[in-house]
Amino acid sequence: MLAIVGLVVTLVMVFGGYLFAGGKLGIILHSLPYEMMMIGGAAVGAFLAANDFTRIKHAGGDLVAAFAGAKWKKQDYQELLCLMHELIVVFRESPVDVEKHIEEPGESEIFGRYPRIAKDKGAVELICDTIRSMLLNFDDVHQVEELLEKQLDQKKEESMHGAHAVEQVADALPALGIVAAVLGVIKTMASIDKPPEVLGKMIGGALVGTFLGVFLSYAVVGPFAARMKAVREEEHQFYELIREVLVSSLHKHAPNICVEVGRRHVPSVMRPSFNELEEALKGAA
Repeated sequence: MLAIVGLVVTLVMVFGGYLFAGGKLGIILHSLPYEMMMIGGAAVGAFLAANDFTRIKHAGGDLVAAFAGAKWKKQDYQELLCLMHELIVVFRESPVDVEKHIEEPGESEIFGRYPRIAKDKGAVELICDTIRSMLLNFDDVHQVEELLEKQLDQKKEESMHGAHAVEQVADALPALGIVAAVLGVIKTMASIDKPPEVLGKMIGGALVGTFLGVFLSYAVVGPFAARMKAVREEEHQFYELIREVLVSSLHKHAPNICVEVGRRHVPSVMRPSFNELEEALKGAA
């Protein structure tokens, strides 16, 4: 919602200020379709040439997320802590019993109680792979921690592919605007014998390309790329929480201590209170 409001405010302030200063929209509206075709078409073409289908699809999902916001809410963080608590308790009581939950999470009663988390392949894989490593009795606790760190780093890097691709488009737009402006100047020079009022309009139309490239880069595409990146970073905190809880378990802390460590790692706006988590854990038990 804020993304749409911000875009509207930007358009109103820029073009409203231009009109109040005595500018006329006629020349901009006349040149806009042609300039947008050159600049926008070149940007889309470069985007397609620079990225594979996976990244293009990822960028589309990131753009939707920029408007909708991060998918994980406060209730999801609370449910994740409850899920981790249940798995740790089962793991401590009987490592054999926990195997059926991590080998077939789709049929697990524990995962089944938390459907939103169970549907997220990344979260389920991270939990199951780490507990599987713990079952293999690695010689050093830090080995499992290192595996977690590498898995999370890889996941974060992959989640940023869409935002990085859009950032590259934003960086290219000012130069593409100059390309469109140069073409406009070439067109003007071919009509140098025209009256000054005609040449003035043609030069003004050429400058629309420069304006459009810079405006789209810094006021539209760039901010949306930053928003896409911020949303993915916020969502990554969800997976960081899994690491915090499992690392605490590796160090043999009690299950309640493990989830408390995880609770304090939750972003403040999403963090359940101590009493809320206690009630949720009692309900799960």
